[in-house]
Amino acid sequence: MLDAVLSGLDWATRFSDPLAWLVLAAFLVTVVLEAADRREHARLAGVAAWALFGVFWFTLIYHFAVVQRSVIEGLGTLVAVPASLYVGYLLWSGRDSLFVLSRAILLMGVVFFPFESIPVLRQFLVETVTDQTAVLISLIGSDPALVTGYETIVDGQRVVAYDGYIVGEKHHLYENTFVFADGESPIFYTIVIACTGIGSMAIFAGLIAAVEAPLTRKLRALAVSLPVIYALNLGRNVMIAVGFGEQRFHLFPELVMSVFGLSDPRQVSYIVIDRIVAQSLSVVALVGITYLVVRELPEVLTVVEDLLFVVTGSEYDLRAALDLDPSVAEGDPEVGAGAGTRSDD
Repeated sequence: MLDAVLSGLDWATRFSDPLAWLVLAAFLVTVVLEAADRREHARLAGVAAWALFGVFWFTLIYHFAVVQRSVIEGLGTLVAVPASLYVGYLLWSGRDSLFVLSRAILLMGVVFFPFESIPVLRQFLVETVTDQTAVLISLIGSDPALVTGYETIVDGQRVVAYDGYIVGEKHHLYENTFVFADGESPIFYTIVIACTGIGSMAIFAGLIAAVEAPLTRKLRALAVSLPVIYALNLGRNVMIAVGFGEQRFHLFPELVMSVFGLSDPRQVSYIVIDRIVAQSLSVVALVGITYLVVRELPEVLTVVEDLLFVVTGSEYDLRAALDLDPSVAEGDPEVGAGAGTRSDD
């Protein structure tokens, strides 16, 4: 039974890419209709967009939970399916503040998908992050070789060599792979698009761009989020590369290999440092960055409060809890013009 379920989830992953574009198109229609003051038509389009978004996340469950063996991302993807459907229901029921979140999802995609889908942009970003990671690794005394990455054939399918060992047929890709000598065979750590931080940066860029607020405060919010995310992501890459490549986190090997279904004991260090330590720290970091952003741009709390309502079913007044007054922002030249007030659009 379990094998059949996993096989079905694996089959569904082939639809994730076309669904991503379909989701963006649906959110674009929603935003355009809402901007044209055709609210009821926008509501219908928004419900369809959120339903498609739920299906999109469903197609990624196998990738994050099984292929990536990520507990946090796997659970997050699983929760995203019913959460997306519930957002669509709330929008249908008249919670119009969710139009802001819908606009944010569109803008997140506009930032992220060009780097995901356009080879020139993807290669530029991946190799730039790789070069900067290499410099930082050298500063802490480690000296792995940096080589061109490869593709490998697994079960007849071509996949990018992902944080592991290269076997089978090889095809040159970007110069994005660190090679750590380790006895009989080396350990490869490959920087891919997911290692660049573009996903997290797209989330904050989309949120900040989606709300209605003065440009000066939006720019300040971008300044306290995007550079911080980029810098922290470089540190994360260094931590994972050295921790995995030099086997510094070979902790509880039997337990980790059993829970994550590993066959190579050297992968224990990778699972511990990336899937457990780094991803947990990333959640903490994103919460902290969100706090910095809302200090500069309280309007973002509209989206955060909506998300909390979706998860808990309770209304929250985070402005009062954080002692923030969106109508009086420090250094805001448009104070008094209503620029900071909440709008349900």
